[in-house]
Amino acid sequence: MWLLVLLSLALGADARPATGRLIKVLPELLDLKGRNTVAPSLYERDAYQVVLRNHPERRSGVRFYIQCKVKGEGRFKVRAELLGSATGTTMPKPLVLEHPTLAAGWFGQWITLTVTGDAYKKLGLVTAWRVTLWDGDRLLSEQHSFLWQAGPPQAARFSCVCSACS
Repeated sequence: MWLLVLLSLALGADARPATGRLIKVLPELLDLKGRNTVAPSLYERDAYQVVLRNHPERRSGVRFYIQCKVKGEGRFKVRAELLGSATGTTMPKPLVLEHPTLAAGWFGQWITLTVTGDAYKKLGLVTAWRVTLWDGDRLLSEQHSFLWQAGPPQAARFSCVCSACS
């Protein structure tokens, strides 16, 4: 009898749908040597990020550290949509990065998505981002910056408030 109960529980566990969630998304600038900090301390990392934000000539890219947790069988992927800074009157096109992932561990896993070189020069400073977790075509979880609104910002959503346009 107990064997039958244990067998039915074991088979029932496999029938559950795949689940997952994004736990944390940390966007960090990279210096010319590809570093996000010069010391292992969190305080030093945050201070160095301020230096990189204030000195664009010292930046070589951006890296997103993404912590996610997925359970079950599925075709999981993490997708990041990045919107760079506008130049003149043209709005930038979103840059989309994807990374496949597997179910792993109790605490989830960390994924890094990096943009450097010509792609970073074309993108510029990231002004808005959205990171999503997918199982095939099914959205499982989403996190986004406060400037991201139900899709990438578009020129029609902004109105200029400078004295020249008023």
